Amino acid sequence: MITHFWALPALSIALFDIGVEPVKPVEEQAVAPNLADPTTEILDLDEERNQRLTIPVMIGGAGPYDFMIDTGSQATAVTHEINESLGLTRLGTATLVGMASRRTVDIVEVDNLEVGSHTINNLVSPVLYRAHVGADGIIGLDTLQDFRVLIDFREETIAVQDTTASQDRKGFEIIVRARQELGQLLITDALVEGVRATVIIDTGAQGSLANTVLQERIRTKRASEVTSTDVNGVSLVGQMSYVRSLEIEGLTLTNIPLAFADAPAFEALGLKDKPVLSLGMQHLKLFDRVAIDFSRQRILFDLPRDVARAMRRAKRQNGVRTF
Repeated sequence: MITHFWALPALSIALFDIGVEPVKPVEEQAVAPNLADPTTEILDLDEERNQRLTIPVMIGGAGPYDFMIDTGSQATAVTHEINESLGLTRLGTATLVGMASRRTVDIVEVDNLEVGSHTINNLVSPVLYRAHVGADGIIGLDTLQDFRVLIDFREETIAVQDTTASQDRKGFEIIVRARQELGQLLITDALVEGVRATVIIDTGAQGSLANTVLQERIRTKRASEVTSTDVNGVSLVGQMSYVRSLEIEGLTLTNIPLAFADAPAFEALGLKDKPVLSLGMQHLKLFDRVAIDFSRQRILFDLPRDVARAMRRAKRQNGVRTF
């Protein structure tokens, strides 16, 4: 979910209910994170409505609460329900920029937030409505910066690792270097039908959204209208088309659905006039695992084993890799 929080920038994307063909299950197991590593903690992963990722967190010893892991949000947020229940200290107001809107919201102080065995102190958090978030709160980039977050879709777990620990690249076929902007990791050398574009990995979004600059560059035809609601409760209307190809580090996703709309959140990242797309859960779930390493500024993708084998064969034959 992409939101931008002025004074504490954030990004929060609307959720699109766009279908996509699932990857066929494979028999072989993906390489698991190193469970013997004391810096690795495996958390159970729940999937709420629209396949949003939630994990249990504690706030000041109270809870657990179901918070959504949102790598598109720069700020960790709480809902009005939690704020009223815990009586959090109000710090004032700030402007929250969502995918469809800019709104003034209350901000509160969260003294300590516990994610597994990790405690994050002194957070400044916007207050949102649960109906708009779909969870008790959002774990944003301000909380995630010191960790590598590994989402295992096959096992439905999240591994939270300290960035000081040695990180194993084994089992990841695609490793992408990213540029950091306001805490956000941006893949800047992706190709959409041959057009260079910036890609944002957004675990808080169900669907994937691109701006109209990219739409005009690749000259897509309007297919259908889609409507979503951002974290401020404001609707965003976009046009959904199928894109022939999205290439990241030589791996090509084909015939993918993308919604196109101009969003204030893209502008907040300085990407208003550049081709950009936010890759949501609809397409991230095509991979077995996705690891987001904030300290090393890289994103790692683990392909289903049958796809990985086919990719290696294609690479040996002609250098073309498709998914």
